[in-house]
Amino acid sequence: MTVNTARTIRVGVIGIGQRAVIARHVAASGVDAVVVAASDPSEVGRRRARELFGADLLVASSHRELIDAGAIDAAIVTSPDWTHAEIAVDLLRAGIAVYLEKPMAITLDEADAVMAAAAQSRTPLYVGHNFRHSAVARLMGSLVRRGDIGEVKAVWCRHFVGNGGDYYFKDWHAERDRVNSLLLQKASHDLDIIHMLAGGYTRRVVGMGQLSLYGDVADRSTHEGELMTDWFSYDSWPPLAQTGLNPTIDVEDISMVLMTLDNGVMASYEQCHYTPDYWRNYTVIGTEGRLENFGDTADGVVRVWNKRRSWDLAGDAEYAIAGNAEGHEDADQLTVTEFLRSLVGEAPELSPIAAREAVAAGALATTSLREGSRPIDVPELPRAISDYFAFLPLASPASPTASPASPTAVAQ
Repeated sequence: MTVNTARTIRVGVIGIGQRAVIARHVAASGVDAVVVAASDPSEVGRRRARELFGADLLVASSHRELIDAGAIDAAIVTSPDWTHAEIAVDLLRAGIAVYLEKPMAITLDEADAVMAAAAQSRTPLYVGHNFRHSAVARLMGSLVRRGDIGEVKAVWCRHFVGNGGDYYFKDWHAERDRVNSLLLQKASHDLDIIHMLAGGYTRRVVGMGQLSLYGDVADRSTHEGELMTDWFSYDSWPPLAQTGLNPTIDVEDISMVLMTLDNGVMASYEQCHYTPDYWRNYTVIGTEGRLENFGDTADGVVRVWNKRRSWDLAGDAEYAIAGNAEGHEDADQLTVTEFLRSLVGEAPELSPIAAREAVAAGALATTSLREGSRPIDVPELPRAISDYFAFLPLASPASPTASPASPTAVAQ
């Protein structure tokens, strides 16, 4: 199904928090689309909507008001995580195309309900796993597909979340009822990239983790009406000197998961929210070599080792990471553009199946770590739903994706 293109696509933004700014990329998408409406339950959010998208914006207190008004053809949902499933299902059943910020939902059952609503209504669903469009992910993916390290056998990811105290422990992200866990909320990006690089989906998980530091910080605040940018500061160091943490903190600040994928690839993911530095390190090991990134933005590189040797930091080839020097605005632009172009008939690279599988891995790893690290098998989607989405290019993560031009190796 595509959106009626006889008129400008009317876009609504649901939830005007920190991530709502991605909707400003609509104007640069090259698609005849415009943000015409927004909804947020708070007066602060509704005021922020007009500041972001214009004083003449139609603003409502709930997404249902926009549905009832017939005001929008598509929605960009940037509301808090625990609201994603309910809002997405309502919009999809109303025939409104949905861009749903990751994670798709905070439980596997909710994610499958969103998938079912999209399949039953035949309404476009797109999940904003923007890190798929990051320069580092595209570069690593292109090297894997080109065969530089042979057949992938293992993928490891270490995530040093140096801004964790400010980003995740001063608001609702610190509460299980709101996010389930940061192994889902924060890690869903990396679990998705692991699947992409490995060419498979997780089918068994074992999780470990604990609240090891931030639970000991006594200074708490509600930060009502504020966004993360209002309190963020690099001066908040060391981590135990943080102030204004959320009154409730019951998610883990350090966690890890072991995964067995459906194609036999073994994978691991580790996350810590109080490191001094903030970046992701992936290691991909194949039958003919390995690759590893150092930095994950434009100041970083990906190195490949594919000759036998002892220790050598330089490797056999080095590839510069393009994209933004900080953050992921370039990936946000590509993701929003892909969503809008999918509404006028262009096939998207990202499949909702991949988004569901990231939720499955993260949510069930969380269950494992909270139940004594017991192994848990990941159920597959019902066949009727997976068949509906199978036409999308990335229903199988092994399928090719758009990639940058072949990078030039730096002689070592």
